[in-house]
Amino acid sequence: MQRRTLTSLVSTLVLATALPASVLAQTYPSKPIKFIVPYAAGGLPDTVARVVALRLTERLGQSVVVDNKPGGNGVVAYQALLQSSPQDGHAFIVSDGSMLSITPLLNKNATYKAGVDILPVSLIARSPLFIVAHPKTGVNNFQDFLNLVKSKPGNFTYGSSGIGSTHHLTMEALKAAMKIDVRHIPYKGSGQSTPALVGGQVDFSVAALPSMQGFAKNGQVSILASNAASRSTQAPEIPAIAETVPGFDFSVIIGVMAAAGTPANAIQKISQEIAEVVKHPELVKTFQAAVIDPVGSDPKTYAQAIVRENEAMARAAKVADLKAE
Repeated sequence: MQRRTLTSLVSTLVLATALPASVLAQTYPSKPIKFIVPYAAGGLPDTVARVVALRLTERLGQSVVVDNKPGGNGVVAYQALLQSSPQDGHAFIVSDGSMLSITPLLNKNATYKAGVDILPVSLIARSPLFIVAHPKTGVNNFQDFLNLVKSKPGNFTYGSSGIGSTHHLTMEALKAAMKIDVRHIPYKGSGQSTPALVGGQVDFSVAALPSMQGFAKNGQVSILASNAASRSTQAPEIPAIAETVPGFDFSVIIGVMAAAGTPANAIQKISQEIAEVVKHPELVKTFQAAVIDPVGSDPKTYAQAIVRENEAMARAAKVADLKAE
């Protein structure tokens, strides 16, 4: 997308939440709320959804249930959302930003459009990914990594959780920015890519910190840098790539989205409640243990985050020569 088009998307996303909708019952919510997650249980969006659902249930007086609908990188979840009568304001999607930024680039069946078919409700949290090295490389810090791969173009490999994943596009964006050549080895999820790095099948990887901290303590891997805009408060000793590449930010964003036609007051209510629950001490403690930074935002702020991520991912996807199938 061109920047002008992306900028206009913010306005479209925000205005869409104010479109006329059927009037909700005086008391909202009037029945259980469903959080549809486009991934299997146990991943980052699922974890965030379940922790937030627990606290929302306490505040709203209605159950907030998580419904996992993996498939099509978000397409199945979107279809489930449409089948959940979004007009009454009790069904939402909780996902990372890839459903809007990456899936439409890879999946021709992803015909939904942000701001038209899917509306922002609240940005719940951000979570960085990290570049990690196997000891056989002799790399212990980010500058060592850059020096090594520049000295031997194409000689080293990195693993990711799959083609088009944030892990993949993080490294492709870094390769383009620093003019380095590291060969990509895609795996089917982090459950495969993490053991591949620890076992020395690849030289480097991009991974979530919790999956690597134990191995790092045992000297089995070295954690080099995060893909966020700044250092993680949970790992302040690890530099951000942005310290070397200004503006670099591929941290994972997790938010709540609604279908077009969802009443504006339902969107406003859920957004306001999430802004409060992310301040809960137990939630903050749980998130921090998983290296997740709670945010909580209004639809406009989330819309801006979607625009920024879509723009960054589109550039990285072009570099990686991704094509829709």
